Amino acid sequence: MFICAGESEQFNFALPVGIGMTDVAINLTKLCMSEKPKFLFFVGTAGSYGEKKVFDIIETKTAANIENSFFNAGAYTPIDNMVSSAEDVSRETIVNSSNYITTEAEVAKAYLNKNIHLENMEYYAVIKVAKAFRIPVAGAFIVTNYCNENAHKDFMDNHKEAMIRLTKYIKESK
Repeated sequence: MFICAGESEQFNFALPVGIGMTDVAINLTKLCMSEKPKFLFFVGTAGSYGEKKVFDIIETKTAANIENSFFNAGAYTPIDNMVSSAEDVSRETIVNSSNYITTEAEVAKAYLNKNIHLENMEYYAVIKVAKAFRIPVAGAFIVTNYCNENAHKDFMDNHKEAMIRLTKYIKESK
């Protein structure tokens, strides 16, 4: 089953499950309880912390939930903040999820230093729910912007083209 965030990120082949981790957790849990999918494949956009280029498409099975304040010792967490359905995590591109978009280039570099390359608001919740229901999961992301002071403007400027390219990629990959 293909799923996506929704609103401005809807695909005619994917079911929207919500924007941000909370909405995804609620809506995807309901979906998994009512009709347990055999496989979940999330499609969406992502910001790059610097190494992945705009319009790159990356498939991965690994996500993290790290907040920017972690890098200045302003926060800690007791939760396991990385999840994966991959057999070999060392080969995975890690997607960080937060309900906030990173706009500081220096913070983006801190993510890269932890081998985290992309930012998407939903993916961590997608994997957590899928794992709770023992459903295999993966995702494909197209980079729309870099995580810097121009993140929102670049996202808006590149979004339409990114949606076209990601749709084509998924349809050709079937």
